[in-house]
Amino acid sequence: MEKHQQSLITKDGVSFLVPFILVTFCFALWGFANDITNPMVKAFSKIFRMSVTDGTLVQVAFYGGYFCMAFPAAIFIRKHSYKAGVMMGLGLYAAGALLFFPAKAVGIYGCFLIAYFIMTCGLSFLETSCNPYILTMGPEETATRRLNMAQCFNPCGSIIGMFVAMNFIQAKLNPMSSDERALLGDAEFEALKDADLSVLISPYLIIGLVIVAMLIIIRLVKMPRIGDANHDVHVFVTLKRIFSLRYYTEGVIAQFFYVGAQIMCWTFIIQYGTRVFMAEGMDEQSAEVLSQQFNIYAMLFFICSRFIATFLMKYVKPAMLLAIFGVLAMVFTVGVIAFQNRMGIYCLVCVSGCMSLMFPTIYGIALDGLGDDAKFGAAGLIMAILGGSVLPPLQAMIIDLGTVFGDFPATNASFVLPFVCFIIVTLYGFRIHYKREM
Repeated sequence: MEKHQQSLITKDGVSFLVPFILVTFCFALWGFANDITNPMVKAFSKIFRMSVTDGTLVQVAFYGGYFCMAFPAAIFIRKHSYKAGVMMGLGLYAAGALLFFPAKAVGIYGCFLIAYFIMTCGLSFLETSCNPYILTMGPEETATRRLNMAQCFNPCGSIIGMFVAMNFIQAKLNPMSSDERALLGDAEFEALKDADLSVLISPYLIIGLVIVAMLIIIRLVKMPRIGDANHDVHVFVTLKRIFSLRYYTEGVIAQFFYVGAQIMCWTFIIQYGTRVFMAEGMDEQSAEVLSQQFNIYAMLFFICSRFIATFLMKYVKPAMLLAIFGVLAMVFTVGVIAFQNRMGIYCLVCVSGCMSLMFPTIYGIALDGLGDDAKFGAAGLIMAILGGSVLPPLQAMIIDLGTVFGDFPATNASFVLPFVCFIIVTLYGFRIHYKREM
């Protein structure tokens, strides 16, 4: 056991156990932010009496922050250090979360979008810093496995985010349905909106304070300065160099579509489940809460599957394992589209298990051999998270149609988009495997 641990987080006789633990905890922190936010698409839609498409502006703002801040984060990290990047990320994360209080006081949807954007600028700093930082904390040959291990704790934060969203937001919002809210007068609507926003912002204020505490801890602990020797910034030369590598460029494209698929599956399981459970006779709020429970089951399966995938990488090359999981994801997505009952929900839970290894594996493959250029390479892969901003609104527009091709549920049909995404991820896995191993 000791030998295995040293081969994973020890390099040149130096153990990185403490920094590995601290940085890995940051993975859980941004997992929390991601998955307390996904159910907010439905929550904001009800609170502000908007369509699902308008509600997905939450995701546009959320993942737009990732896109806009990735390269500025890479430049900052190059000029300073990974530790400085982590601290900047935590500071912006805390600021965005704490801005929910003034946003609630103003009571305008756009103010919440600004808070989300600032918060995810911080998450962009964190992911641009932490992912390549973890890759350096040990031998190169175990880098992808080490990142998969650290990423195992990301869904642990996600589970907590989902649990908080379900029990401290969704379950505590006024149970009045969307149709009933639409009939309220202006004064009644404003009073109800204010009460619901008070419920919604509380978890964000608490996590903001937790992030401040984490920032102080990171500031006080001595962290290794790995890969921080070169502070020269030659943005265009570096970008030209890394984007000339086909496996990197294709990795960015695969990551774009993977993140889009992940966010679509985890966001619209609420809409998918709500339709199924209301058809069984449940009221809207109960159906939403039960759908979120299934979202938690999906995340638990995701966590278990990621540990299994990390173990399997000792025996199966990462690219081939990526391709195998991609094929399985496609099969289960067909079930999500075809079934109009709980079987579809079960298939959607299984899709989460198939997605478990995709992000860190694509990430590790794409950054393999980049050396110090990994800081800018990481930025490109974090910018690819834009897929979580671009693709969900497209799926929401399909869902808003209600039915397609006669009376076929548009919610089911909309999962054609994740299916296409999994095709692209699978092709990337097969291509990299046969290029490197054959």
